[in-house]
Amino acid sequence: MDIQLKRGLLDVCVLAAIKNQDSYGYQIIKDMKPYLELSESTLYTILKRLETGRMLTVRSVEHEGRLRKYYHITEQGRNRIGEFREDWKEIQAIYQFITREDAGDEQN
Repeated sequence: MDIQLKRGLLDVCVLAAIKNQDSYGYQIIKDMKPYLELSESTLYTILKRLETGRMLTVRSVEHEGRLRKYYHITEQGRNRIGEFREDWKEIQAIYQFITREDAGDEQN
């Protein structure tokens, strides 16, 4: 998969994982696991990029004697999910165009 496309998809996946409730790194990975594998190093790179892009904010909370970072989606992050939904319609149309030729090949 194209690295830029994958990066964009993973960014939106992480935003979707926290859209209903603030969460922390390990929990985000657990929530996403039924759908895709994501390493901690990849997740934290994404979280930093989303924070820099102001799509999420971070707060630290003490948990069992350690600081845990909780991530909260911002309005800009919610807007990015909405943009993705619109983009997805275009991606589906492109996919249908590409695969329509495959359907014709199978009939011959």
